[in-house]
Amino acid sequence: MIYLDNAATTRPAESVIRKAGECLTEHFGNPSSLHKLGLEAELYIREARKMIADSLGTEPENILFTSGATESSNLALRGAAAVYGKRKKKKIITSAVEHASVRSTLNALEQQGFEIIRILPDEHGRFQAEDFIRAADENTCLISMMLAENETGRLLPVPEVFRRIRKKFPEIILHCDAVQAYMKIPVRIKELNADLISLSSHKIHGIKGTGALYIRKGIRLTPLLTGGKQENAIRPGTEAVPLIAAFGEAVRLMQNSIPERLEQTQAKKDYLLKLLSDMPEVVLNSDTDKNYSSPYIVNFSVKGIRSEIMLHYLEQKEIYVSSGSACSKGAKSGVLSAYRVPDSLADCAVRVSFSEETTVQELDTLVQAVAEGQKNLIHKK
Repeated sequence: MIYLDNAATTRPAESVIRKAGECLTEHFGNPSSLHKLGLEAELYIREARKMIADSLGTEPENILFTSGATESSNLALRGAAAVYGKRKKKKIITSAVEHASVRSTLNALEQQGFEIIRILPDEHGRFQAEDFIRAADENTCLISMMLAENETGRLLPVPEVFRRIRKKFPEIILHCDAVQAYMKIPVRIKELNADLISLSSHKIHGIKGTGALYIRKGIRLTPLLTGGKQENAIRPGTEAVPLIAAFGEAVRLMQNSIPERLEQTQAKKDYLLKLLSDMPEVVLNSDTDKNYSSPYIVNFSVKGIRSEIMLHYLEQKEIYVSSGSACSKGAKSGVLSAYRVPDSLADCAVRVSFSEETTVQELDTLVQAVAEGQKNLIHKK
């Protein structure tokens, strides 16, 4: 099997599974309980919270656990809008390529009377910081930008935008979806200047079902749920200790090797881009400049072969890729449209996403299979 859909989810690491198993079989107490089993469970949460906080360069009390990045982003956006989006402050600025968890949440806020400004990339598919700065004014309550876009891997100028906004409009709340960037490229609070950051466990060899939200000290959010006092009463409900402990273990495994993995993955991406660029029927949708793109994602189109047809052709050879964001479930990509990719090519888009386990030999096999698929599938038509 060749697995190249790591932007959708990653294989849980062995030590991550063991850590979750410890909590399921030995330390299964409720972390709110006052007895020994409860304390043991609480210690696992503390350990994971500190691990994630250290990786971001912040304090543990600024990390809140959720059921995943979708909940983190909903809590960040809805919670901040409820507190700070009052009177005239009804403008929210975002990019036109956000993940569905942000895009759909902002669509809902728009129905509630918020003005949503969606910034488009330029003709080269790159976002200009000045466009976000120009859109902001005294009526803006919130800006939300992802750091690494999940369909093509393009990077957005979040550090520059947030730094300049912080100086010009310090009252604006700044949210970043860092799901496709965290543990892949450096993500540090000091450089990012964000008030709120959404994170996910299963994108970094953790387990599905948990995520985190960084909340800068002093930022107030209206909770989505009501209940007990867990997570400072911002996210009530008994914590998923096995999943949280696994999240912390995944961070422990990966945080010290980010520069090394970044360099190695960039070399693999460059290798794949060279192979694909030599294929006349292939069009690259990702940015080939490493300064504007994460090395972990490559998006391309095979002319004349619809995405799902190529995807299933590769699946027959036990090569697993995707046609875009897993959350879109095959729906047409608005992200590629924002990048001015023609519908004829967007309908043929294939996303390949790497992990440190990806090998050059696997990429050779992928390209050979794509070439065979293009030849055989066109012939059948």
